[in-house]
Amino acid sequence: MHVFVTGGTGQTGPAVVAELISAGHSVTGLARTDAAAARLQSLGATPHRGSLDDLDSLHSGAAAADGVLHMAYGGDFSDLDAMARRDRTAIEALGGPLEHSGKPLVVTSGTLVMPAGRETTERDEPDTAGIAGFRIAGERACLELAARGVRASVVRLAPTVHGPEDHGFIPLLIATARKTGVSAYIGDGANRWPAVHRLDAAALFRLALEKAPAGSVLHGVAESGVTLRSIAETIARRLSLPTVSLTPAEAATHFVSPFMATAYGFDNPVSSTHTQQLLDWSPTHPTLLDDLEHGDYLTGPTP
Repeated sequence: MHVFVTGGTGQTGPAVVAELISAGHSVTGLARTDAAAARLQSLGATPHRGSLDDLDSLHSGAAAADGVLHMAYGGDFSDLDAMARRDRTAIEALGGPLEHSGKPLVVTSGTLVMPAGRETTERDEPDTAGIAGFRIAGERACLELAARGVRASVVRLAPTVHGPEDHGFIPLLIATARKTGVSAYIGDGANRWPAVHRLDAAALFRLALEKAPAGSVLHGVAESGVTLRSIAETIARRLSLPTVSLTPAEAATHFVSPFMATAYGFDNPVSSTHTQQLLDWSPTHPTLLDDLEHGDYLTGPTP
């Protein structure tokens, strides 16, 4: 399969590109900059110059492909509505050339769209008023294409896609601990986050492209819920720092932004049982706490 990929040089993208090529697929990747083009070439992919705002480039890239994987997301986080519109418009541009073809379109979202406080499944509805409600427009744009002859599916990734070269939530938590001299959690720290290793996530994206039925919602989750207190305590032990419990008000100034404070206090346990059974996906790589203990997250000098 010839796959057109957006976000191939982002947080999870390089592992996904490598997984696809290793499985015998060819990859063309959207490249906004010369650096992105060079990175794609180093992975064995062909660069396709353009951006999420260049709808002609998205259309032409999708039209030349046997399948599309959309992982790119971004924009001005001070205007979430505009960012959601941008993503929906990009998905519509990518999906248009695939209509009535049966070709796959896989779009990325996140488990933070799900309701808080209980373990949710792929069959539960996302929370439009929740912390990541702005991602739902993209999910809907993708799934609407399933009714127009596109084998469209959504992969909701855990907020912690961990492993080498991670530059997401966990590195920010570690950086804050180094800067402040304490490893913090909010309240009793019993709130739970799902997690998945980057290489397991890459395998899921490949399987979704290869065989996910049209209209599938998939959860990229290997661990359904790791408590934030256990994460903070592991960081504290490795950095020889104390742990501290913060109130929500204290967390809003302790972490890099109020949004991050809300995210670190969010209770988001998520099941992937249906995904694993549907696609015969079996995560095998280290857990998040194993990565914190033995990976490269906490190398380097302590404060």
